[in-house]
Amino acid sequence: QIQLVESGGGSVQAGGSLRLSCTMSGYISGTYITAWFRQVTGKEREGVAVVVGDGSAYVVDSVKGRFTISRDNAKNSLYLQMAGLRPEDTATYYCAADRRPTYFSRLFQSTTYNYWGQGTRVTVSS
Repeated sequence: QIQLVESGGGSVQAGGSLRLSCTMSGYISGTYITAWFRQVTGKEREGVAVVVGDGSAYVVDSVKGRFTISRDNAKNSLYLQMAGLRPEDTATYYCAADRRPTYFSRLFQSTTYNYWGQGTRVTVSS
């Protein structure tokens, strides 16, 4: 099993920045895909950003140019640097991981990932 713990959430003004961290522990050898998702009350969990085993990173259109995902294998950590935050970015953010590679089209689907953190809340006020 892999344990994931998010941190770094908080409340910021529109236009502000936050850096989310996800620390992975347990049996993480061979972990291939890692991602950040977010969820608001009453809506489905939404894929935000993904980094795969070779280091390639992808973000959803709504955060392009504002969010950057990165992974530090030496520290067993995943990060989401968020800038230019908007009220619509308000959500609980979750990190996720899986040991299996998958088709590109499935990277932003929550069902792809077996391991999840507890979530960290991000609130952006206008």
